[in-house]
Amino acid sequence: MSTTLHTEIINDLLKLAVESGASDIVIKSEKPGYLRLSGRLRPVEMDPITCDQAQAWVDEQVPRIFRDKWNKDAQVDFAYAAEDVGRFRVNAFHQRGLVSIVFRHIKSRPPTFAELNLESDVLIKLAQSKDGILLVCGATGSGKSSTMAAMLNWVNQNMDKHIVSIEDPIEYTFSDDKSVFQQREIGLDVPSFELAIKSVLRQNPDIILIGEMRDKETFETAISAAETGHLVFSTMHAATVAQSLTRLFEFFPPEQIVQARRQIAGSIRGFVCQKLIPALEGGGRYAAHEILVADATVRNLILDGHFDKIQQLLESSSDQGSKSFNKDLYRLIKEGKISKADGLRFSPNPPALEMNLKGIFFKS
Repeated sequence: MSTTLHTEIINDLLKLAVESGASDIVIKSEKPGYLRLSGRLRPVEMDPITCDQAQAWVDEQVPRIFRDKWNKDAQVDFAYAAEDVGRFRVNAFHQRGLVSIVFRHIKSRPPTFAELNLESDVLIKLAQSKDGILLVCGATGSGKSSTMAAMLNWVNQNMDKHIVSIEDPIEYTFSDDKSVFQQREIGLDVPSFELAIKSVLRQNPDIILIGEMRDKETFETAISAAETGHLVFSTMHAATVAQSLTRLFEFFPPEQIVQARRQIAGSIRGFVCQKLIPALEGGGRYAAHEILVADATVRNLILDGHFDKIQQLLESSSDQGSKSFNKDLYRLIKEGKISKADGLRFSPNPPALEMNLKGIFFKS
């Protein structure tokens, strides 16, 4: 099998995915390719991709710096650019001794709020914070990176900031407008995530983008940056605001929790949690958000450890921009953008949403 042929097969699949609007492409050896369209996985009518083809493609395309990792760990992340098609985030791995590859299409330019059908007022307010930590949360594939990119795109168009990103790999590429971007890709621009984190504060940033809040060291660096006047954007795998807050404290041992409460209360500016809901008409999906804006009330609840009261605040809040998932699902249903059935299916509290739809709301 020639290099040209297996690369051509995969590039043709990637081209079809981009033309179809697929978010992800899944290759499993000895199976046809699969595309994820509006959240649903669909097989492509094509000959199966053999293990030899998948193996040869990864061996050829994995950057030299990652080859030892691929050979040793049998899994690797890297970025791939297909000529005249686009850029992709790649995860290659073994399953049952065969090679599988998952691609995520990386858009050539960051999206706008309008393109993502996002209500922008609160997101712009959070993006204008002069310092602190802003976390965009959700499950894998929920659009966290797109929402964060839209916020930074607004900053780029409206504010003069020096923005340094640490990404693994880079998901959106920014062209300098009013702001100056320095995008560092792990493995290509800096050997490790840990080294990038240690050096970022010496690079004179106004805003720091950390691709994922992954461990205690990363979060402590984010807190240090926030306390010294920087604004930090990052993502976290968590389904709700309450779960996001709980996960932050999992980074700290029990004897440091009181100190951590003080630090988090002082540095957090907001949580934006996101789910993608199938559109009622025309395909596509709409983002539903749960947003917590860290005002004085929220900071006091965190400081005192009253995390159980956060959800009640989200349900009853009528200003500052905070809102629960049910509030946003209610809005999307009433606007005819999503079905009632899907709203209830994605709701963290379906009985409460059912009551909301009947005109019954919780009052604080």
